[in-house]
Amino acid sequence: MAWAGRIPACAILCPMRFPAAALLLCTLLPAQNLPVSGHRYPRLAVRNAIIADGNGTPASGPKDILIENNRIVSVASSARHLPADAEIDAKGKYVLPGLIDAHVHTQDSRGGIPQPLEYEFKIWLMCGITTVRDVGSVTTQTLELRRKSAAGEIAAPRFLVYPMFNNAPEPTNAEEARARVRKLKEMGVDGIKLMGARRDLMEAMEDEAHKLGLPVAHHAGVEETNAWDDIRFGTRSIEHWYGIPDAAIPGGVQNFPSNYNYLDESDRFRWAGHLWREADPAKLHEVLAAMVKANVAWVPTLDIYEASRDLQRAQTQPWFRDYLHPALEEFFRPNPANHGSYFLHWTSTDEVFWKENYRIWMSAVRDFEKLGGLIGAGDDAGFIYQIYGFGLLRELELQQEAGFHPIKVIQHATGNNAKILGMEGQTGQVRPGFLADLIVVNGNPLEDFKVLYPGNGHGVEWTIKDGIPYHAPTLAAEVREIVAKARAATPRK
Repeated sequence: MAWAGRIPACAILCPMRFPAAALLLCTLLPAQNLPVSGHRYPRLAVRNAIIADGNGTPASGPKDILIENNRIVSVASSARHLPADAEIDAKGKYVLPGLIDAHVHTQDSRGGIPQPLEYEFKIWLMCGITTVRDVGSVTTQTLELRRKSAAGEIAAPRFLVYPMFNNAPEPTNAEEARARVRKLKEMGVDGIKLMGARRDLMEAMEDEAHKLGLPVAHHAGVEETNAWDDIRFGTRSIEHWYGIPDAAIPGGVQNFPSNYNYLDESDRFRWAGHLWREADPAKLHEVLAAMVKANVAWVPTLDIYEASRDLQRAQTQPWFRDYLHPALEEFFRPNPANHGSYFLHWTSTDEVFWKENYRIWMSAVRDFEKLGGLIGAGDDAGFIYQIYGFGLLRELELQQEAGFHPIKVIQHATGNNAKILGMEGQTGQVRPGFLADLIVVNGNPLEDFKVLYPGNGHGVEWTIKDGIPYHAPTLAAEVREIVAKARAATPRK
């Protein structure tokens, strides 16, 4: 092998310039049956991997992972002797369970402007996301996407479908609420997303959902229900954070100005930045402890509100250059007609309040886990300057900022999310018998989560979903082409 060091590296890429050297190098180096992106093999091996698992333990390796069809069958140093139809050499790389995004919306348009689903799906995969929980899209469409993904007919993550309970016509009484739940069950959904319901309707729908085995994800707002109702009624997860500090405010209502209008999003999000400071710390501790006792999980989506504390950073994220679709770019512009596009007059004072909001919020999330609470990870991308996939990677960084060790952050986005989604024992870890959902990363994410982002020689190299390997750089190139073509066809503002 001493000769290999004397052969130009470009002989591999340019064999016509160095034919003899390339031939010698091919003779000296062992052959590797690289997989074809998007093709499932009867046996696929990932060799020499350092594994950062989703169970909260330190990384270990090198190990070989053997996959048969869509299942992991072996994770051991001795797996090398087992033959495979294709193999990925992960030497010097880290392997993680496929990331799970517990809060997404599948969007084929933004603000009435078409946006191809392929764009969203490929970004998810290239960012290492193998499972998503869709918490409110077109239900029939998303159910069909779930079927196609499970059958391997589309290049997309696995879907869990949680339609909006409050979709029109909105239930107005307890019996209508129960009937809505039964109808969703008949459609074959995986759970239900609740927003803004009155207490009597929430109680009825949650009772019916529990009888039918449907978990509930609650996006609370400024409404008559809060985390105490989630605790009483058995909500599976609280999304974002409204409802938690509200439940700890002395007197039970935030100190809103007299002209506050919740449906005016400039009002809503400006004063949301004052909410955590009004929560009583002792009462907040009681709320968090009660959530833990009632097994109410928390998916905080720290990333989605970050523009409120640093608008300039949000508007100038470097991946916008290559990956921001013009439909999404237009949706992000300040516009009262678009949800989350509320920055019509955002001031440094607003950002200061939101920075304090984040400090208290992050402390509460950290305290929740210390008490034994289950924390997940989601990004709610497609709103407020967050691109699909990239938002979840940013969520990992923000959870580290909140005080969690990177090992725990990875657990939140894999093993913990699997528990929240009812998939514990199926995915979220790298172990025999589990679904073959893995990512091969060029770098050590335990040292720097930025190695998960595409580009600069880093990023996810392979995303394996259901045993199907997808070459992430190839997907990234395809996404860039989608964006470039859409920009060429869109008049610039």
